[in-house]
Amino acid sequence: MKNRLFFIAIIGMLNIADLLAQDPLQSGPMVGYSTMREVLLWAQTKTDAEVHFEYFDKENPKERFKTKKQHTRSNTGFVAKLIADQVLPGKTYTYELYIDGIKIDRNYPLEFQTQKLWQWRTDPPEVRFALGSCNYVNEERFDRPGKPYGSDFEIFDAIHQKKPDFMLWMGDNTYLREADWNSRTGFLHRYTHTRSLPELQPLLASTHHYAIWDDHDYGPNDSDGSFWLKTTASEIFRLFWGNPNYDVIEQGGITGTFQWADLDFFLLDNRYFRTSNSNFATEREMLGKTQIDWLINALASSRATFKFVVVGGQVISTEAMHENYATFPEERGYLLQKIREAKIEGVIFLDGDRHHTGLSRMKESDSVYPLYDLTCSSLTAGAYPNKEELNQYRLEETLFGEHNFGILKVSGPRTERVLNMTIFDKDGKEVWTKDIHAKDLKYGKVK
Repeated sequence: MKNRLFFIAIIGMLNIADLLAQDPLQSGPMVGYSTMREVLLWAQTKTDAEVHFEYFDKENPKERFKTKKQHTRSNTGFVAKLIADQVLPGKTYTYELYIDGIKIDRNYPLEFQTQKLWQWRTDPPEVRFALGSCNYVNEERFDRPGKPYGSDFEIFDAIHQKKPDFMLWMGDNTYLREADWNSRTGFLHRYTHTRSLPELQPLLASTHHYAIWDDHDYGPNDSDGSFWLKTTASEIFRLFWGNPNYDVIEQGGITGTFQWADLDFFLLDNRYFRTSNSNFATEREMLGKTQIDWLINALASSRATFKFVVVGGQVISTEAMHENYATFPEERGYLLQKIREAKIEGVIFLDGDRHHTGLSRMKESDSVYPLYDLTCSSLTAGAYPNKEELNQYRLEETLFGEHNFGILKVSGPRTERVLNMTIFDKDGKEVWTKDIHAKDLKYGKVK
């Protein structure tokens, strides 16, 4: 009898061990936006569950705080988005994830930071952020036959090892397939599949993330404002990302903005309002006048040293091909003209889409400062060398046609800030670097 009871007990212990081994977490946790007084935390469970986070200042681990609790549901992709709102500026916090009351352990750091309160006190802090675009994660049953289009997933570890403050995802952050873009179910599957990539998880967990979209995470290839599920696209994008705001122009879409130290970022939507690439029978627009006018007003009111305008596709390039802004010459001219008319200083364009990386520099005359446009692509989707022969503003030494990412660093005293752009290959090896001084992006002080 004793042996029988002992055997039953052992079986019971094994069953419990098996249950514990079944990880209830689908993807994440991920750290979203950061401010001085709150931070967004994100997680996705595998089934309906109750989720909350606990967190503490690394310098004072005895004082612990909790977020509210949220129940994940299938109709929202089992996603939980919670706010850590008992934080102070300039701190680094360790956080813990709890699912149905059970702590979920990971073998990599779970940390977030709050932004520093430096105004009226010190020079602005150094800021380092990563950027990239075009992330394709293979799924054979839905991929096209032949050689897999996605590869080099170790690039996410290379980015993680650089320890940036945050990462900018500049579109095509996932690739919707033919089976995905005609249903909300398909959207949820594709976003979940990409977000669950094992190599991505450590980067998600301790680096803050901001994002825009391009065609592949919005709808079909080259999709535009006529896309029939664009409101669904917007809903799912907001569900899976942690920007501090969306649709600031109140027209639909994902237009937003955020600040980090003395830097302002303007996250534009190049899809929701876009005219078809093949439609020349009407006024053509990529961003739409409402969005551009908001941008010009926001840029004009910004006191940021550098003002980063983040778009899904190339802006400055004169290559009127593919989906470059040059294929919308009137609207592109309107945007650039308004930037000059308003005498807005410190503008830098950041974008992706092209599956190669390169820096463009446009300087129309000695009376204006040069406008720079950094294209950074691709993270894991097929990468292609490109000479950009039709782009008169290209800097040939910056063209790179392999998987890569960028690290941008802004440092120096308040009146002498310097932007360093460095591009790294998939293994984290430096490809090229360039410094841009804030003083050289001002009117009356041009070279």
